[in-house]
Amino acid sequence: MSSRTNAERDAILAALTPVVEGIAATFGPVCEVVLHDYRNPEKSVAAVAGSVTGRTVGGAMSEIGMRVLARGDEAADELNYVTRTRDGALVKSSTMVLRDSTGAVFGALCVNVDVSAVTQVHSLLGALAGLAAAPAELPTTTFGNDIDSVVDALVDAHQSRQRGSWAELGRAERVELFGGLDTRGVFAVRGAVEQVAARLGISRASAYNYLSRARAAHDTSTGGTA
Repeated sequence: MSSRTNAERDAILAALTPVVEGIAATFGPVCEVVLHDYRNPEKSVAAVAGSVTGRTVGGAMSEIGMRVLARGDEAADELNYVTRTRDGALVKSSTMVLRDSTGAVFGALCVNVDVSAVTQVHSLLGALAGLAAAPAELPTTTFGNDIDSVVDALVDAHQSRQRGSWAELGRAERVELFGGLDTRGVFAVRGAVEQVAARLGISRASAYNYLSRARAAHDTSTGGTA
């Protein structure tokens, strides 16, 4: 990457830094705004205002950021989606990708709003009016300053969905697990293959083998080449 491209990206991030503070100040304590620089995935948080997810400058991207990173320049904005944090808070978010003048994605501006209290009031009013409905099941999203904790949480979530430990999974299920992690962008992070291998209790070579099989299966299903 040229120094000119890096300078351009630095300038875009610098210009957006006061925007981060401005948006968070406008919406108050329920709002958090995070500016990410994906050139350093393990420490992507370049600026942050508010504390909905507890991130700090120099912290890691979330699993949402991993997904954007994995999609590369094909990534698109993800707007107005609701997830649940691991401590139970409901968060409405928008993730807007940042591109340089060549169209290459290099970061994101994320807005997170804690809507837990609003949701509780809505449910109470619905119950009083006799209109209460079962709450929708929301995906749980891991936010953290440590990229290792985000990767570990994704591995645990995928194993839970497989309903068995690694030793209990068949070969096809193991390949599916690695394919799922790859789709979520886990392996776009430096050192993630080794971390996943250690988490599953398998060798680094085995992890790379399953990842290779998963990518080959994906290429076959989509008509691509391995």
